[in-house]
Amino acid sequence: MKRIMNVLVCASMLGLTACGGSVFAQSSAKDNGKLNVVCTTFSCYDWTREIMGEHTDDADLTYLLENGTDLHSYQPSAADIAEITSCDVFVYVGGESEEWAEDALKNASNKDMKVIKLMDAQGLNTKEEELKEGMQVEEEEDDEHSEEPEYDEHIWLSPKNAKILCENIADALCEADPDNAEDYKANLNGYSEKLDELDNKFKDAVASAKIKTIVFGDRFPFRYLCDDYGLDYFAAFVGCSAETEASFETIAFLVNKTDELGVNTIFTIENSDGKIAQAIISNSKNKDQKTAVLNSLQSVSANDIENGTTYISMMEDNCEALKAAID
Repeated sequence: MKRIMNVLVCASMLGLTACGGSVFAQSSAKDNGKLNVVCTTFSCYDWTREIMGEHTDDADLTYLLENGTDLHSYQPSAADIAEITSCDVFVYVGGESEEWAEDALKNASNKDMKVIKLMDAQGLNTKEEELKEGMQVEEEEDDEHSEEPEYDEHIWLSPKNAKILCENIADALCEADPDNAEDYKANLNGYSEKLDELDNKFKDAVASAKIKTIVFGDRFPFRYLCDDYGLDYFAAFVGCSAETEASFETIAFLVNKTDELGVNTIFTIENSDGKIAQAIISNSKNKDQKTAVLNSLQSVSANDIENGTTYISMMEDNCEALKAAID
């Protein structure tokens, strides 16, 4: 399903040449001498904003998913493509959900653009998407054994990864705007300390845990987080799955794991209808488990940001939810 969406996105992008006038008009509107930075996801945007600090006010910093669209369903508009092709710095994750970005970059009008594909960041250990025991297999997976391995794109959900990714963003900003490089480096150092504090909170939460396995009645984008802190997990779907309805076998497996492990919480991600989690609970032995949300930071809106939402604050909330479930 996702591959079909990517084909449609690429096809629509080819049609942009017929609307070249509007694209160039949008580009020229940003030709104002300011540093022009475009970020796809919330994490990219928030990290960049932290590193730029007060210089954000003197730049054009764009968050493409500001209306809260989920990364997996986002389709760039003509205006979005115009922003990307003319910017000075482009920060994107570069996973399966952003395959459209490669085509956008081929048409870049700014040949000096600094491009940060976070999946390729120096020092980052990307991992193949994991089909864990009990997970429901998508139909398309059965017919794609000959394809190259798919890598888990949810790299931002690890504070350890965040620190590495911020370093790569800072390097690009320093190259694009050397006059303010020292400030960017200082801001990076200060923010890295906050990420270290966040890392320690997760370490402490897991160190005191009575249960070190979580059950997810949803798709599961938290593999990097679990691997970093020694947690195991069982889930209905992989992180990028387009599935929403779990089979009887999948629910039965998760029910058995819930009973076997004695977990008291079934997790979902944000914006979930919770049906799978409730099915697990209602078919479990005790039927008294709670539900809780771990936020994957994939649908944060501009309004959320205006109300003070940050990467740190959302991950701290995740840490508290995790601690309550495993303590």
